[in-house]
Amino acid sequence: MQSLFVPTGLVALAEIGDKTQLLALLLAARFRKPWPIIWGILVATIANHFAAGALGKWVASFFSEATLSWVLAASFLAVAAWMLVPDVVDDDEASNFKRYGPFLTTLIAFFLAEMGDKTQIATVMLAAQYEHFWLVVAGTTLGMMIANVPVVLAAHFSADKLPMTLIHRISALCFLALAGYAAWHAATLSGWIA
Repeated sequence: MQSLFVPTGLVALAEIGDKTQLLALLLAARFRKPWPIIWGILVATIANHFAAGALGKWVASFFSEATLSWVLAASFLAVAAWMLVPDVVDDDEASNFKRYGPFLTTLIAFFLAEMGDKTQIATVMLAAQYEHFWLVVAGTTLGMMIANVPVVLAAHFSADKLPMTLIHRISALCFLALAGYAAWHAATLSGWIA
């Protein structure tokens, strides 16, 4: 169950204040139809995270377990640093698709916004680390929904009222802990630690 719970918690925390959460707020304010937006987020996230998870599994097949653990440690460390850089969303990002309605606009905008995003990179790394690919994709998708659905349902709530710096620091610490664990695991596999 660790393959489900760790990705869920990490992505839910990492998503707070992320550009896709700000995009959800923008779409909810524009369309004022929460359910098509929520379904658009779900479908876009499943598609995006499935592809990211498959990439993570594929890349993992090229490395030994020790090498993969070192790569994961470096990657988690990079994401920990990236978490400290706040995201912004361009107001025009969603307005270009507005004519397609709330579901299709959300689907397209979210899928594109997630490309190369912290949570997509985290999904690649988590799928490479954990054995159960489907649980990782389900967990990262659930984490996205946990972070974004309340924003859509309470569109009047402003992300500016959240302690974003603290949330980003906590999230960075979580990724730093994963980097430490992956480095310890790699050192053990490499014979550096008995």
